[in-house]
Amino acid sequence: MVVALALSIFVLSGIWGIGVLQNLNLAGYADPASGSSEAEKLISATPGGQRPDVVVVYTVPAGKTLADIGPTVTAQLAQVDPGLLAAPIESFWSAQGLRQIALRSTDQTRALATVVLAGDDGDKLRHYPDLADQLTVAGVQTEFAGYTALTAAYNTKSKTDVVLAESVAIPLMLILLVVIFGGLVAAAAPVIIGGLAVFGALGALRLISLFSDVSAFSLNIASIIGLGLAIDYSLFVVSRFREELGAGRTPADAAVRTIETAGRTIVFSALLLGCAFAGSMAFPISMLRSLGYGAIAAISIAAILSLTALPAALALLGERINALPWRRGAAQRGEERAQRFWGRLAVWVMRRPVAVTVVIVTVLLAMSMPLFGIVTGGVNPNGLPADDPARQAQETVAADFPNATDGATLVVRGVAGAPPSASAVTQLVSEVGRIDGVRMAVRLAEVDDRVLIRALLTAPDFTPAAENTVRALQRIPAPADATVLVGGMNAQRVDSYDAIVGGIPLAIAVILVATLLLMFLGFRSIVLPLKAVAMAALSLGATFGVLTWIFVDGHGAGLLGVEPGPLPLPALVVVTMAVFGLSTDYEVFLMSRMVEAHDAGASTEESVVSGVARTGRVITAAAALFVIVTGAAALSDVALIKVAALGMAIAIVIDATIVRMLLVPAIVKLMGNANWWTPLRRR
Repeated sequence: MVVALALSIFVLSGIWGIGVLQNLNLAGYADPASGSSEAEKLISATPGGQRPDVVVVYTVPAGKTLADIGPTVTAQLAQVDPGLLAAPIESFWSAQGLRQIALRSTDQTRALATVVLAGDDGDKLRHYPDLADQLTVAGVQTEFAGYTALTAAYNTKSKTDVVLAESVAIPLMLILLVVIFGGLVAAAAPVIIGGLAVFGALGALRLISLFSDVSAFSLNIASIIGLGLAIDYSLFVVSRFREELGAGRTPADAAVRTIETAGRTIVFSALLLGCAFAGSMAFPISMLRSLGYGAIAAISIAAILSLTALPAALALLGERINALPWRRGAAQRGEERAQRFWGRLAVWVMRRPVAVTVVIVTVLLAMSMPLFGIVTGGVNPNGLPADDPARQAQETVAADFPNATDGATLVVRGVAGAPPSASAVTQLVSEVGRIDGVRMAVRLAEVDDRVLIRALLTAPDFTPAAENTVRALQRIPAPADATVLVGGMNAQRVDSYDAIVGGIPLAIAVILVATLLLMFLGFRSIVLPLKAVAMAALSLGATFGVLTWIFVDGHGAGLLGVEPGPLPLPALVVVTMAVFGLSTDYEVFLMSRMVEAHDAGASTEESVVSGVARTGRVITAAAALFVIVTGAAALSDVALIKVAALGMAIAIVIDATIVRMLLVPAIVKLMGNANWWTPLRRR
């Protein structure tokens, strides 16, 4: 009944959740409390000030001019369904004066049409494919730029990347699990649970989309976390179940004992990971919160399946879990060899804990050194691959239409609902024009109590230089009888970046307090949770150092198919939460065996050897499986996903090998009986 119920719930959830693919967007990157967000509301409500959702680039065929293709293009634009539009389409052929000049390329071989769509972001994305067909002119090269076109491109990449990652990861994991377990049936169980977890995560994301924006990147993060954790948890459950069967228990008793031991550890692990991703709630950016919601949902689903459907299925299978072996007795011999190897390694570390600690800490600090040169940024068109049509169109607009870029828009308002004085507007236009990085300042539009001033920048949109110019514009003092807000996509990126940076201390505090409290409750120790946090910080520093060395300094960036540049700050936030969660996750699995041995009367040294010997093979196998998942996701062409996935893979390799299997045993040995000190009575 439990197996049938779980299958029904998560399969139906996944079928229903497929609808979330239509709701993914890049919305929610703005800080709703920022000045730029307030400015955007006023700009959108001002006739002539609305930012186009889609910018269409028409390129004249060889031997023709813009005048030659004008009648054909305007006739095509006239056929666009007016129900899709919030305002009439403006094009080079319909505009007048300076606006017409802005919509023509410097070499006069291209022209633009700007489209403002009706509805919310979801409506715009749903209608975009049909709109693109209506805007395409036969015989004229047609390209699409703008926010909606970029969002559609990111969504498409997110969907294809998930399919690619899972098609690569699942077969590789199945092969590795067959080697680990020695049989096909035992290997198939974690893969099936992982597939159900990913499918169930779709339903969770669609449910979230009913109440909040869901980032296009949530699909990838939920897939990585859900698949990786479901297989890791299943690995622990199946391993412990086979161990209990080998000890002579019946299948039902073995399943019960498995949940009493490995199940308890999985609950703590899921809580720790959930608390780590709960740090995303500290940010006012709904895009980051949606990543956190998706990750927490995937974690919960992975844990629920591993604690319900999997043990129920194992109780039904019984000894048949060992069926279809690739070589008789291979699993048992492999487990015995692994316990001997990890046990000997632990003894070797016990004999020289100071040397091991000094060497490993030195190596990790050296790996962290590039972190001093880290440069961070936001999500921009360069996050798409260089051959993506939307990115190429955006680059064409930036390069060939210097007067049609987004730049910055200043909203000037008078006091008490009155329009600003002419002198105040003139003063601001003059001051804006003198700012370094501003090429031209023009009066754009006016209505009721406000006037819009457009600042055209010398630097392309979404670049650090453009953002520095926006910061200078934000520092211009307002005239005595007016208030000034700076809007536009560049201003929103600046404010959202500042909001993320400002939310980091609170997010880290949430993660640290929750992790320390949960680990204290789990281990009844003061020292062990502090050590776990210190180990996670070392792993995180080394990971960020490697990411900086690759993506910022450019070492090996070409091999990964990326251009050196700033690291996407949202990706680093995800890596931080994942590293703290996963490193404490492996810590729980290792330390729970050590604490179990110590509570049974073993000395500190004996507890370390027992814990490492019994968990070394499982932890390294779990890490290898998770690296396969994250490594496959790192094949993504989207920079944010590539950085987040590769960061998690690097952190897992560092943490599950030199930190967890070498540094932790050495430090536990050095701390001796202090490891077990607690102000609370042990039960």
